[in-house]
Amino acid sequence: MAAPEAQPAQRSPLRTVDWLLLAYLGVVSVVAALRVATQPECWWLLGAHALFLVFLFFLTKPGHGVVGRTFRELYPLFLLPALYSELDVLNAASGPVYDRTIQHWELLVFGMQVSREWWQRAPSELWSAVLHTAYLSYYLIIAVPALYYAWQGDLAAVRRFVLVVISTFVLCYLVFIFFPVAGPYYMFPRPAQWFTDNLPARLVYQALATGSSYGAAFPSSHVAAAVAATLTAARVSRRLGLLLSIPTLLLTVGVVYCQMHYGVDALAGLAVGGVVALVLGRIA
Repeated sequence: MAAPEAQPAQRSPLRTVDWLLLAYLGVVSVVAALRVATQPECWWLLGAHALFLVFLFFLTKPGHGVVGRTFRELYPLFLLPALYSELDVLNAASGPVYDRTIQHWELLVFGMQVSREWWQRAPSELWSAVLHTAYLSYYLIIAVPALYYAWQGDLAAVRRFVLVVISTFVLCYLVFIFFPVAGPYYMFPRPAQWFTDNLPARLVYQALATGSSYGAAFPSSHVAAAVAATLTAARVSRRLGLLLSIPTLLLTVGVVYCQMHYGVDALAGLAVGGVVALVLGRIA
C-alpha cells in the first residue's frame, strides 16, 4: 500500500509588512493603555487598532481580483497619515521632550544651532521657495515608486518597496514615542516673513498647522523615508532612483535650512533610511 503523500505546508496569508504593523500597533496599544488614565483620547487609538484587525482579516481573505491584490500590497502606505496622527495623541501631554539634548548634540556637531542660524547667515528668497518645494515633494517620493510598480503589474516590487518604507517609518515612530523631540518648528521663533512669503512655504506651513505631530522630530522621518524610498527604487530602476535622488537631496538640506528639523535630525534620518534600505534590500 502506497504511503500517503505529504501535504504541503500552508502559507500564512499575512505578509511580513502585516506582521510588522501588528507588532508596532501592539506596542502603541500598550503605551496607549498605560496613558489612557491621563489621556482619554487614547481610547480612540485602542478602538482604531481593533478595527485594523477586522480590516486585515477581510483583506487577507482569498479571491481578490487584480485591483484587490494591488490594494493588498499598497494599503500600508494609506495607513501612514493615521499612524502619524496617533503620535500627536500620545506625545502632546505625555511629559517632557528632549530638545535640550538634541540642541546639545547640534552644538557638538555643527558648532551652532544650524536650523535657526543657517537661513539667517545665507538668506535667499529663491532657495526658500526651492527647498520648501522639496519639502512638499516628500509625499511623491514615497508614493510614486509604489504606484509606478503597480502600474507595471510588478506586485513583488511593490511589496519590497512598501516593506522598506514602512519599516523605516516604524523605526522612526518608535523613537518618537519613547524619545520625543519637538524640533525647531516648535522651539524657535518662526523665520522672518520675507523668508516664508512664497507659495511653497505657505503650503508647507498650512500642512504643518493641520497635520504636524508633536515630538516627531528626531530622527527626521521625512529624510529617512525619502532616502529609503530612493535607494529601494534604484534597485529596480536606476533611472527612477536617479530621478528621485534630486528631490531627496534637496529635501535633506531643506528640512534644516527651512527650520523644520535640527541638523542632527537630518543626519539621523540619513542613517536610518540608508541602513534600512540596504539591510532589507539585501534580504529581499
